[in-house]
Amino acid sequence: MIPNGYLIFEDESFLDSTVAKMNALRKTGQFCDVRLQVCGHELMAHRAVLACCSPYLFEIFNSDLEPHGISHVKFEDLDPEAVEILLNYAYTAQLKADKELVKDVYSAAKRLRMDRVKQICGDYLLSKMDSQSAISYRNFASSMGDSRLLGKIDSYIQEHFLETSEQEDFLKLPRLKLEVMLEDNLTLPSNGKLYSKVMAWVQRNMWENGEPLDRLMEEVQTLYYSADHKLLDGSLIEGQAEVFGVEDDHIQFVQKRAPRENVHRQLSTSSSGSLSPGSVKQTGKHEWKYIASEKTSNNTYLCLAVLNGVLCVISLHGRSSPQTSPSATPCLLKSMSFEGPLEESQDRLLAPMHYARSGLGMAALNGRLIAAGGYNREECLRTVECYDPKTDSWTFIAPMRTPRARFQMAVLMGQLYVMGGSNGHSDELSCGETYNPNADEWTQVPELRTNRCNAGVCSLKNQLYVVGGSDPCGQKGLKNCDAFDPVTKTWTSCDPLNIRRHQAAVCELDGFMYVIGGAESWNCLNSVERYNPDNNTWSLIAPMNVARRGAGVAVYAGKLFVVGGFDGSHALRCVEVYDPARNEWRMLGSMTSARSNAGVAVLDDVIYAVGGFDGNDFLNSVEVYNPETDEWTPCSESFSDA
Repeated sequence: MIPNGYLIFEDESFLDSTVAKMNALRKTGQFCDVRLQVCGHELMAHRAVLACCSPYLFEIFNSDLEPHGISHVKFEDLDPEAVEILLNYAYTAQLKADKELVKDVYSAAKRLRMDRVKQICGDYLLSKMDSQSAISYRNFASSMGDSRLLGKIDSYIQEHFLETSEQEDFLKLPRLKLEVMLEDNLTLPSNGKLYSKVMAWVQRNMWENGEPLDRLMEEVQTLYYSADHKLLDGSLIEGQAEVFGVEDDHIQFVQKRAPRENVHRQLSTSSSGSLSPGSVKQTGKHEWKYIASEKTSNNTYLCLAVLNGVLCVISLHGRSSPQTSPSATPCLLKSMSFEGPLEESQDRLLAPMHYARSGLGMAALNGRLIAAGGYNREECLRTVECYDPKTDSWTFIAPMRTPRARFQMAVLMGQLYVMGGSNGHSDELSCGETYNPNADEWTQVPELRTNRCNAGVCSLKNQLYVVGGSDPCGQKGLKNCDAFDPVTKTWTSCDPLNIRRHQAAVCELDGFMYVIGGAESWNCLNSVERYNPDNNTWSLIAPMNVARRGAGVAVYAGKLFVVGGFDGSHALRCVEVYDPARNEWRMLGSMTSARSNAGVAVLDDVIYAVGGFDGNDFLNSVEVYNPETDEWTPCSESFSDA
């Protein structure tokens, strides 16, 4: 048909033929210009095709310094078969996956930000879900942060709660066991109201009374439902000393508990995250949600809920109050909260630095913490302070030759190294210097090949690495990675990062260098890369739960602890830990102060967070982390008797 003199022809077989040929070219490696290395498997493809299908890969390709070369993108936490399935989909628009691979395809699609595939995989999982698999599917959806999928699964669980509660996955969930005492003539409210009161009680214990969630689950909790419809802590009821047997639902006994201490202590909203198998990867938002409940026998209830991001079972048994005068309003014991401030005042705050410092260099050297330079709103500093934990005091050592901030510091062969940063007048420095503790002096080292601030610095296998940083205009991150040999005093270039980064946290663990978060321009990143010096390659690993720049990082007990930072709008208190054996991040207890661009280091098996910026003020304060309690404190009990 030729209307208006134009030739119009549609070849219905052309498109199918073309995509089939392009996919065949991909499989034979012809004209390919990108290599995806997935857990040791190499998959060839065409950059333009992948960029059209994956916003994630588009960003990587768009930031590549050499757009005409062959791009290398590595993934060590995705299934190679799942990625191959996505490549076939990108070329043919056909998604074909065995049912055992659907979750892996979903995970890969989430990483590559292929939302349509995510939705199709999620709908498939929903179609195959039954009461036996509902808990497993919910844990998966929660770990993926898929609210649409979670909502549909929760609706299914509500409709099939009794059948779901009999399954093995349900029985393995963490369990909160409650004994609720009732005054005469009182009955428990309807399920929804009852469990909203229970969750409010759990929140109050975690946030005000300082009880970690897993500690609340160690024993049966005694609660009291008062005449004014309040759910009270049974440990505060005067004369509460009896033991009550309960046979239903695995509750064996109720113990009288001592009044809780430190009621006014301010804690983070994070639990320890150690609960399993209901624990989920945190996304920075701690979920509290009632899902479903059922009355299983007389005065015995069962509930499924999410408490602070952890999927849990709540077992609740109601019984009459043991009070001799059950109709009377219970008298509360004098709580430790009235006496607590007297005891807490005896705890001494850790000694603050002489200067407030943000964007400082921090390292542990010869049993002491070294805090160098930084910015204090007025100027960039040259001064260097040294903290001795035995005396809880800061003293000055030799100042640096150059005032600098927005830099990092590392220990190499018993000496401190600082590189680059800003002096407050020009945006970036190329100069570096090293500190000899025996001579108490700083000397210059050969300059960087490029001026840069906000770069990561790390010692690895007797070399000093400088990674990323801000470009000369300060507008976007760099991919550059350079290594300095302290013996030959020369710099060499290394394989560049996959993603541009400045203000990333950088450290060494088990012979690898990790570059964590940062920002590409001003958009904060949660992605993480790992460098293998043996083959000079970078690999993308599991991303953090919270995107952040200006975070601190420390290595403790074989894991990476990432502390504070800035999420693009707020300075952060939150902390997360990376387990390389599991390739997994989880949230920990938050700091008492928000801190971006703080100094973080480990000294004598203690993690210190020093200085930084809390969003309003530059800080000179110090706080430490206790891994046993998953708490941060600005106090040191070791000095309380001094």
